[in-house]
Amino acid sequence: MPDTAPDADLPLEHVHVAPDDGPENAPAVFVLHGRGADEEDLLPVARHLPDDLHVVSLRAPDPLQGGYTWYELDLSAGGLESSQPDAADFRRSLDLVAESVDAAAEAYAIDPDRMGLLGFSQGAITSLSLLVEEPDRYAWVVALHGYLADAHSDLAPDGIEGKPVLVGAGAGDRVIPASRSAAAADRLEAIGADVTRGNYPGGHGIGQEELADVVAFVEARAA
Repeated sequence: MPDTAPDADLPLEHVHVAPDDGPENAPAVFVLHGRGADEEDLLPVARHLPDDLHVVSLRAPDPLQGGYTWYELDLSAGGLESSQPDAADFRRSLDLVAESVDAAAEAYAIDPDRMGLLGFSQGAITSLSLLVEEPDRYAWVVALHGYLADAHSDLAPDGIEGKPVLVGAGAGDRVIPASRSAAAADRLEAIGADVTRGNYPGGHGIGQEELADVVAFVEARAA
């Protein structure tokens, strides 16, 4: 899966990796990195995914500590483990991602009915909110070490029924406790999504067992 320079003007900076064969009307995964990382960060994960996927890895809009962030944190409920997205920042990023997905689908001739999201940490939180806002837009979602933001936790949209979602969590995660990911999985199940839970012994990162589950999930659903 060779890296390619982006040849489309999207609202968000990005890296695009075209499928090995037949990019016209191929499926795609949109990759959303975590806080303080960038659009290159999850490419090692994406390299393990099927070669017939477009990979569009988006960069968050705001600089942070040598990387980028999707939003600032609202810490009014306590520490980091209880944080929520800043409402205004979050709304802006959700809109920018949705606009970038639309622009990429047109620019790269992506099949609009076979687009998935893969997010880690802030990227997972963003991905889950995008899903419950517009479930018909996404064929599947992988949300690793994230949670469902309070602003979206009461949504029960048409189109969520049967939607495949992989929710991954780390037992030793001190940034986003596994209980927050479990609560997101519980809520998604309650509104009808087809949830696969992955619980792993590590902390706030993607280990080999989790990576294998991600690959298997995407391979089964991105054909």
